[in-house]
Amino acid sequence: MKITDIKSFPVNIAERSQLNIKIETDEGIYGWGASGISGRELAVIGAIDHFRPLLIGKDPFQIGAIWQDLYRGQYFEGGRVLTAAISAIDIALYDIKGKALGVPVYELLGGKQRDYVDCFASLLFRSKEELIEKARVLVKEGWNVLRLAPAEYLGKSESIFEPRESIAIVSEWVTELRKELGSLPTIGIDYHHRLTAAETVSFINRMPVGTLDFIEEPIRDETPEAYESLRKMIPVPFALGEEFASKWQFLPYLERGITQFARIDVCNVGGLTEAMKVAAMAEAHYIDLMPHNPIGPICTAASLHLAAASPNFGWMEELHTPVENPGFDNPKYYPQQPVMEGSRYILPSGPGLGVEFNEELASKTTFKMVETPRLKRKDGSFTNW
Repeated sequence: MKITDIKSFPVNIAERSQLNIKIETDEGIYGWGASGISGRELAVIGAIDHFRPLLIGKDPFQIGAIWQDLYRGQYFEGGRVLTAAISAIDIALYDIKGKALGVPVYELLGGKQRDYVDCFASLLFRSKEELIEKARVLVKEGWNVLRLAPAEYLGKSESIFEPRESIAIVSEWVTELRKELGSLPTIGIDYHHRLTAAETVSFINRMPVGTLDFIEEPIRDETPEAYESLRKMIPVPFALGEEFASKWQFLPYLERGITQFARIDVCNVGGLTEAMKVAAMAEAHYIDLMPHNPIGPICTAASLHLAAASPNFGWMEELHTPVENPGFDNPKYYPQQPVMEGSRYILPSGPGLGVEFNEELASKTTFKMVETPRLKRKDGSFTNW
C-alpha cells in the first residue's frame, strides 16, 4: 500500500472554522485527520502542502518513521503550525492502518483499558444565575465534572475584560455554586490565560479551600518558571497543556510537578504518536490526562482512542451538553461520529477512528477565515481572550 494523495478541507461549521484532511492510498483505503489550530487553517494547509511530496509513495503503515521524517526533516523543527499539520497526518495514518487491519485505532495503541470515556462539561456563563441554573441541570443529568468558562464580559461588551473586576465577582459566584451543589461534583475553572500570577493568587484566596478542584491555564504558558512560582502560592491543582506542541513542551511541567492534569490536544501535540509518549511521561509522574477537545468529531474520535489506551486518564472535554450546543458536530458534515450516552462516550468498535467526513459537501462550500475574539482592557491595551 502506498500514499497517493493528501487533500485539505477547511470548513466553517457553526461559528468556528475546522481543518480536516484526507490521506488516500492506491488500495482505496483512506484516513481522516484534523488540525487543532482553529483560526489559522491556511497556515496549516501551507505546511501540509510542503509535506505532500514527502509523503506521496510512502507506506502509510510506517507511522513512526513518517512522524520522525516530518518533524526532524527540516532545520527549523517543531512549532504549533507544523505540529498541527503533522498531527492531522499522523491521525489519518492511524485511521488508514486501523481500517486496513480491521481494528479500532486503540488496538494499535496497546488495546483498550476502559469500556467508555467520561467527559467533563464545559459550562459557559455570563451571570451568577446562568451559572447556577446550568450547573443544576448538568448535575441532574449525571454530569459530575464541571469545567467553568467565565464569560461575564459578554454581558457588557465583547471587547472589554478587566481581570480584577472579573475575579471579584466570579469568585463570589463560584463560592455560591459550591454551596449550592455540595461536595460531590468536581468543579474546575478555565481562565484562558487572562490573568497574571498575582491576579490568580487573589482569585484563589477569595474562595474557601475546597471550592475548586482544579484551575485551567490562568496565565500564559510560555514560561514554566512563572507557573512554578504560582504553583508554590496556591493549593489548587493545575490543568495545563492544551497549547503544547510536543513532548518537550510538556516535559518541564511534568518533571517539576507544576501541573496535575495534562490538557493534551492530540490534534496539536503531534498526533497519536506523540500523544502516547506524553501520556507515558505523565503516567510516570502520576498525572492524569484531561484531553482538550474543542474542534470537531475527528478530534473527538482521536482523543477517545488515546483515552481508551491510556491507564492515566481523567476526563475528556465536551462542549455539547444538555446546556450547550455549539454545533461543531453537525451531522451533515459528519454522518458517522462518536456516540455519547449521558456524560460519556462509548468506545467505537469498528475499524479505524470510527468517523466519516462529508468531503462532497465541504468541497461545495466557500471557506471564510474566522478570527478568535479580541479582548481589550478599559485603557485600550490588548489582553488575552
